[in-house]
Amino acid sequence: MFGMRLQLCIFLSFLLKSLSAHNDFYTSIGHMTDLLFTEKDMVTSLKEYIRVEESKLEQVKRWADQLESLSITAIQDPEGFLGHPVNAFKLMKRLNTEWGMLETLVLSDTTEAFISNLTMQRKHFPTEDDQTGAAKALLRLQDTYHLETNTIATGNLPGVTYKSPMTVEDCYELGKIAYSDSDYYHTELWMSQSLQQLDQGEESTIDKVTVLDYLSYAIYQQGELERALEITKRLLSLDSEHQRARGNLKYFEFQMLQQRSDEEEAAQKQRNEGTVGNKTEEKKKGFKEPIPERKMYEKLCRGEGIQMTPRRQSRLFCRYYDNHRNPMYLLSPVKQEDEWDRPYIVRYHDIISHSEIEKVKSLAKPRLRRATISNPITGILETAPYRISKSDTLNSQHVSSPAFNKTSGVIEQKKRGNGKEMQPTSCVIGSHSHVPSVEQQLVHMGVFGAAADSHAWLTGYDDPLIDKINQRIEDLTGLEMDTAEEMQVANYGVGGQYEPHFDFGRKDEPDAFKELGTGNRVATWLFYMTDVAAGGATVFPDVGAAVWPKKGTAVFWYNLFASGEGDYSTRHAACPVLVGNKWVSNKWIHERGQEWRRPCDLDQSK
Repeated sequence: MFGMRLQLCIFLSFLLKSLSAHNDFYTSIGHMTDLLFTEKDMVTSLKEYIRVEESKLEQVKRWADQLESLSITAIQDPEGFLGHPVNAFKLMKRLNTEWGMLETLVLSDTTEAFISNLTMQRKHFPTEDDQTGAAKALLRLQDTYHLETNTIATGNLPGVTYKSPMTVEDCYELGKIAYSDSDYYHTELWMSQSLQQLDQGEESTIDKVTVLDYLSYAIYQQGELERALEITKRLLSLDSEHQRARGNLKYFEFQMLQQRSDEEEAAQKQRNEGTVGNKTEEKKKGFKEPIPERKMYEKLCRGEGIQMTPRRQSRLFCRYYDNHRNPMYLLSPVKQEDEWDRPYIVRYHDIISHSEIEKVKSLAKPRLRRATISNPITGILETAPYRISKSDTLNSQHVSSPAFNKTSGVIEQKKRGNGKEMQPTSCVIGSHSHVPSVEQQLVHMGVFGAAADSHAWLTGYDDPLIDKINQRIEDLTGLEMDTAEEMQVANYGVGGQYEPHFDFGRKDEPDAFKELGTGNRVATWLFYMTDVAAGGATVFPDVGAAVWPKKGTAVFWYNLFASGEGDYSTRHAACPVLVGNKWVSNKWIHERGQEWRRPCDLDQSK
């Protein structure tokens, strides 16, 4: 009997964990749409609860109104009123029976159905990690697309259909999440926005003193003592007994005096030493620093820095394509467009229908899982928090900071080939932790950033449509699909992106696809299954190329030259989705099976 009870307890525990588990909602717009229907159900339940409560109160009110009218008449002549035997009887009845019934009505619990539904639904609600992840995504979008804080707060984003302004509480929450990551740059931006809206008269449960407390500390941490001092004085003008602000005020004033003294000393020393070193500075003027990959990536995401000259553009064409008279496309060739010349990227238009897209999405949605990453140094699947801060921090041992419980959101990515777990060719990691040794190794290996999406893998066993699509890719590329990886379907979440990476295994990763036994990734085929209102481009930072999503199209490029050497110009990234919902699906095509379809050639231009 004890054993059966133990098994039942274990089963129930497992069931509850399964119910409460979810796939980090913020990494997939597809999953978040389910939450809207959940919330709609909760609103319906809440309105029903309100209706029942109002009905109960209406009954109580009617009874109270009747009694009030009766009491006013009765107390004018109590003896005369009770001299009527019916009135005497009804008084006894009311006090003995009806008041008891009223007590039962008032004490009746109408919340049970609502609370039961709420408790059940809460198991599937987003977690603190989801809220933090969505907040960090907003900060990432702000940086990538150079958005003003007020632009986001007022909801005036490009391409929006449903404008949604942010409250003081919303802005304050973003500031707190940035503060919890010691990201004082964004803390200042969003606490300043909260303060601005409070100054404009917006009602809020957040008071100015609390906002100013965070703001002064964030500004101080960025080395702006004078502004931190001004904010602290304003805080004290609202709350003169604020102990932390009073202590910080004295310290800031002392530091200001010290700073001025140091500046005067430095100026005097410079006057004494003269202008030594000017020649070196003149030499440096002629040298132009290359644009860091991160900046180039963000510029391309904004539609800036595209390096296509008019002469090269004139060599790009559109055509009807039948892949050397393939029987499937002789009578109905497809539309092919040159997107880029080096690397050669082509786009196929109207290559997947709306009904096919909806079928693929419906197959993938229940399977969507948050991405993880494989650390190329350890080979272990792990999470990697984003680094979104733009600010350096100061030694703050003498300054009191607002207390806040720190939480961290993590972004993960996972890849798979032919049903097996594997280390990806080029995983991507973003880090907020201060471990330079690991970070430097990752940079050296070409690893950068992280993925913010959820994805699923589909095969012909899931639906015959997948085999049909795979055959279409084979007919158009002429490449063998039997050795390709399963179709990966990805749905990007809030600010969803995939930072710069290679699809192929490089020379320092000889075992990247060893488990598959199909060689390196020779080519990539990428379907765009939605239009994206703003953002979401596929960019190639090393060559200054950008390809924008267009529903029903697909892009294709070779990752390897015909010689088998990797084409390093194919390093690419998926830009954050600013507004809209991005679904893509891709096939990674491998070397094995292409021996006669794409023969080896030592000419790397092929």
